[in-house]
Amino acid sequence: MDFPYLKPGPGDDAPLYLQLYRRYRDAIASGKLRAGDRVPSVRSLASELNLARGTVELAYQVLTSEGYFSPRGAAGTFVSPHLEPLGETVPISAPALSAQIPVDTQMPAGVPRPFQLGLPALDAFPRKTWVRLAARNLRALDLTSMAYPESAGYFPLRHAIATYLGISRGIACTADQVFVTAGYRAGLDLVCRTLLKPGDEGWFENPGYLFARQFLTASGMRLSPIPVDEEGLEVSHGIHHAANARFAVVTPTHQSPTGATLSLPRRLALLEWANQQKAWIVEDDYDSEFRYHGRPVPALKSLDHDGRVLYTGTFSKVLFPGLRLAYLVVPVTLIDRFTETANLLGGAGPISTQATVAEFMEHGHFARHLRKMRALYAERRGLLVDALNHVFGDDLGVQPQAGGIQTLAYLHDSLGGLTDVSVANAAHELGLAVHALSHWHFHGTPRAGLLMGFANIPDSKTALALCRRLSVAVYAD
Repeated sequence: MDFPYLKPGPGDDAPLYLQLYRRYRDAIASGKLRAGDRVPSVRSLASELNLARGTVELAYQVLTSEGYFSPRGAAGTFVSPHLEPLGETVPISAPALSAQIPVDTQMPAGVPRPFQLGLPALDAFPRKTWVRLAARNLRALDLTSMAYPESAGYFPLRHAIATYLGISRGIACTADQVFVTAGYRAGLDLVCRTLLKPGDEGWFENPGYLFARQFLTASGMRLSPIPVDEEGLEVSHGIHHAANARFAVVTPTHQSPTGATLSLPRRLALLEWANQQKAWIVEDDYDSEFRYHGRPVPALKSLDHDGRVLYTGTFSKVLFPGLRLAYLVVPVTLIDRFTETANLLGGAGPISTQATVAEFMEHGHFARHLRKMRALYAERRGLLVDALNHVFGDDLGVQPQAGGIQTLAYLHDSLGGLTDVSVANAAHELGLAVHALSHWHFHGTPRAGLLMGFANIPDSKTALALCRRLSVAVYAD
């Protein structure tokens, strides 16, 4: 055989198509195969290696979609002439099929991956406007800006946030109630340090936001799983099973990850429970800015007349994650307590960055950007849904949703009991940042599903290519 290094070896329990894919990739990286070299046809290589043609076709499909191979019709398939030298590769282990919680794949270092969650449309961000405002703030650097920043955050930014929330989310608050934090989890940390203590019990949506759950568990909180249905959090379940909990963390506007909206009766029941138990509600207004069907849903905080709701929002998904800026709105009665804690934690970072966000909001750029993104995300979600339906047909069921920057697709029984964890692990091997819905559950038997971000899918061709690559993970066997 002309390519002995392609033969699958003993002791490798990865799917055969994946073994073949890796061997080709390693051969290209090591120089055994060079740009422009012709590779065997599917038929001949399947015969040489005693493999099914479908196995070889899957491997070739992945290599082509990733740019390693360049098909030329009747002339055959060649190593892409446009490949740069790849250097030596690091061996990659077979995908683990365990149900271990994955590392945070929302914001990995390097180039964003297809289907990555929590990532806004970076190609549509008004970078020129941002750079101009940032440069102006740096040029205007004065002694005040060079001193230690206020621990609650840059006051003009807090004022801009309070104004925005009053107009767009129906939240009546002052700048003094707003605390700028270094990301959403820093806001949770501020809440935990101010109002809670290790061992406190709290309601948490099941399924619910994975990374918040990880943080709260690491902070010593005891989380009680509260089921979610089409009306959002099942408040009655929480009252029946954990009535004396000290807090609840909820995503009422756009539930993470199912996309359900908490119904008004349940909102009122949740507020009544919190008031009676003197418990705290942490409202994560997840993706509320990106509701592109129907009328905007008011924030839970707008219904809070007893000061039990702590409202959180972030700029990571509306602007870009590199900002690491979020905010927390606290009841008036808690301003002093949160200020004391914020003084110990040190604040949200450089004034220049916060000042740029403040100007971006005050000058109207923020509102214009949100309007543009709502239309863009509705379009890009449609591209992904159409591609999923075209490639998978009835094997996947895409969950309807009215907003957000990710979609959920359930695995149907026609796939023969295939687990979402195995599909997600295989997809990661193919460079796709798909999440298994099972990882977002922490109690009970989850329904198998895949979570996929769509904000950075620019056109139908890209959507179709990504779904075909995903099909390799779904139909690997």
